[in-house]
Amino acid sequence: MVIFLDREEELERLREALRGEGFRLVVVYGRRRIGKTTLVLKATEDMRRVYYLAVGRGNLRRFKQAAARVDPGVLTTADDWEAVFTYLRDRVDVVIIDEFPNLIEEDKAILSTLQAVVDEVLVHSNLKLVLTGSSISTMTSKVLSYKSPLYGRRTASLRVDPIPFLKYKQFFPDRPPHELVEIHGFAGGIPYYMVKVKEPFWDFLERELRERTFLLDEGDFLLRYEFEDVSTYRQILEAIAAGKNTLGEIRDHAGLRSTDITPYLRNLEIVGIVRKVKPVLGRGRYRYELADGFLRFWLRFISPNLWLIEQGLYGVEDIRREYSQYLGKTFEEIAREVVVREIAAGRLPRVRKLGPQWWTRRGEAREIDLLGVGDGVVVAVEARWRDGVDAAEVAQELREKVEELGLPGRVVPVVVARSFKRREGAVAYDLGDIYRMMA
Repeated sequence: MVIFLDREEELERLREALRGEGFRLVVVYGRRRIGKTTLVLKATEDMRRVYYLAVGRGNLRRFKQAAARVDPGVLTTADDWEAVFTYLRDRVDVVIIDEFPNLIEEDKAILSTLQAVVDEVLVHSNLKLVLTGSSISTMTSKVLSYKSPLYGRRTASLRVDPIPFLKYKQFFPDRPPHELVEIHGFAGGIPYYMVKVKEPFWDFLERELRERTFLLDEGDFLLRYEFEDVSTYRQILEAIAAGKNTLGEIRDHAGLRSTDITPYLRNLEIVGIVRKVKPVLGRGRYRYELADGFLRFWLRFISPNLWLIEQGLYGVEDIRREYSQYLGKTFEEIAREVVVREIAAGRLPRVRKLGPQWWTRRGEAREIDLLGVGDGVVVAVEARWRDGVDAAEVAQELREKVEELGLPGRVVPVVVARSFKRREGAVAYDLGDIYRMMA
């Protein structure tokens, strides 16, 4: 299946966690649409397994019915979890409870119940128990936390992350590199969205808007899955999407006090929707950025224009006019992937620290997209989603900025651009170079 074109590492880690004698409790989590279920089913395809997708109510009864498809004898057991697992422990290889947070929502005592089941029924068996969840907040606070009744019973955990851009060619072998960047700006490495783009990107987007498909409600759907007070979280996210990235700017835009907004931002960080970024040199205030690429797209183009889309007054050409500017952030993230890869391969100097740096000079905002500091060397990176970039000119600007920061050592300017009119004077990577790097 297409989902496993870049899941070999996760697949092997999961299989390794399930191998061998003895009981195993494995937790797999990640945002919705990331491919957790398919990954778990692929890893257990040769095992005698019970798979159950937890729902809002009646989970014990439904679980027994799912198990009965593998072994009908389970229906003769008492209606309690201990009895069911006592029956299954020597009759199946693995039990998978998908979307485990739904089970917690129905029965707050299920964590303590499972703790007792593990300690008294499963601990000396060979059964493997896999719990998956899309609510990262619930999985981290209720299942993985040291306060959880299951703490200390887990033998392995796996967080499933988005597909890196440098793997996109595996999904889209016939698309040009420019279009791959456009798709990444929409899908953010989430396989569910990637595989929907079966036709050329702009044709796909035009159809989605015209037919008013999942795209209109998807952002709110994702937020409701994690949070009850969606409106406040949405205000905060809209502020960040609009370029308000300091605590004060976000607070003013959302109309909240600092003491009120901090817990919301912390929760957004925990679930991976927002990241707090500090200057790599530790000079300057931190910023908040949208870490979820799809939500960044949705909050920029869909959410503010929902009523216009529904009236047929906002379409693909409206997005297209702003899309190149929007892709600037996406391209910065791609540039980081490239630089990290080149450092690992030894084609760029090794560094101890790597990240963005910003500061002010005489009241003027100054920034380096990516700054790496090593022993006697400074790697300064500029990403420009433009054609006809003069690498030597950008390199000179980078050297001047490094000098402002007072950093000693040899400066290695790196410029990543759509295309160049002159490549000399810097380590230069254009879209063609990046495409050749892609697996």
